[in-house]
Amino acid sequence: MQAQPLRFREAKRIQQSFLAALEKKTLLWLAAHTPRWINSDHLTLLGLLAMAGAGAGYWWANVNRMGLIVVIVCLALNWLGDSLDGTLARFRNCCRPRYGFYVDHIVDAFSAFFLLGGLALSGYMAPAVALGLLIGYLMLSIEVYLANPIVHVAGHAVQLFSLGGTIGIAGMVTILLISATKNTVKLYRREPLPVAGTRTAETHFEKGGAAKNFLHASRK
Repeated sequence: MQAQPLRFREAKRIQQSFLAALEKKTLLWLAAHTPRWINSDHLTLLGLLAMAGAGAGYWWANVNRMGLIVVIVCLALNWLGDSLDGTLARFRNCCRPRYGFYVDHIVDAFSAFFLLGGLALSGYMAPAVALGLLIGYLMLSIEVYLANPIVHVAGHAVQLFSLGGTIGIAGMVTILLISATKNTVKLYRREPLPVAGTRTAETHFEKGGAAKNFLHASRK
């Protein structure tokens, strides 16, 4: 009996964010208004080059903070290219499941390398941390590609990347709160409120002759 060839099954795309509906409408509108000479390969290349530009922007930010503006612009372009390429292919009914599956994942791997490599050179993240984050991302990606990307937490089905993103958000918010609290306390201790009954503003003005004359003139 001859074995039947395995049929390729395209990965199912699931969007569950609160902006998913708006994003889908936006992408469909963009696909409908994209010039015919632009195809999905162009958009995929745009996303990859934009991520390389974001990494370069982080690198430049080590000497000039304008590099952070470059990062923001490039990340926006990456979203456009990475999100619109598949939408455009489906809108024009020219999907290539095997090709798209392979190219998307290769591009994602290079994109992560470019972005985190730039962060490692930016001075905003320790190189060892950036390397560890890159390794963790690639290992998690392999798990998602080879296994079921759905995990169960407290009896609820959750996307694996959504769980990782939630943990990342919680970590960043925690760091923000701790840092903001420490800085607020430090600055408050350096510039405390004056004790009730003191005349700190008048004392400050009276230290200079011109300031003293101004203060007396304002009282007349």
